[in-house]
Amino acid sequence: MKSSLFRSNAISLDLGLLLLRISAGCAMLTHGWPKLQKALEGSIQFADPIGVGPELTLYLAIFAELVCAILVILGFATRVAVIPLIATMLVAFFIVHGADPFGTKEASFIFLGIFACLFLTGPGKYSLDHKIK
Repeated sequence: MKSSLFRSNAISLDLGLLLLRISAGCAMLTHGWPKLQKALEGSIQFADPIGVGPELTLYLAIFAELVCAILVILGFATRVAVIPLIATMLVAFFIVHGADPFGTKEASFIFLGIFACLFLTGPGKYSLDHKIK
């Protein structure tokens, strides 16, 4: 008889997705919150890596890293919410930190992988998406 340690079931998969959503979403909030504080203080000094202007870039980063991170934590509109997060992490990894050593851009790479996985899997059973469905 195989050990249950090496088998997965629906409950463990859904709990894993819940843990992944909450941990990644909360970690992303630590990046979005300071940006929101910066915007509320009126400081729009921000990078413009995609050429849309520093103010719009800041607001797009706040939307992704704060609003979309909260949606991911809640598991609400999860597949839609991760799209801006994926885009933000692609810009961070390939453009903002493109010339940096991997250790510097590692966080954006890990976040990118997590959000891509959530896009493919969805939020799991323990989410608002599941409750609404």
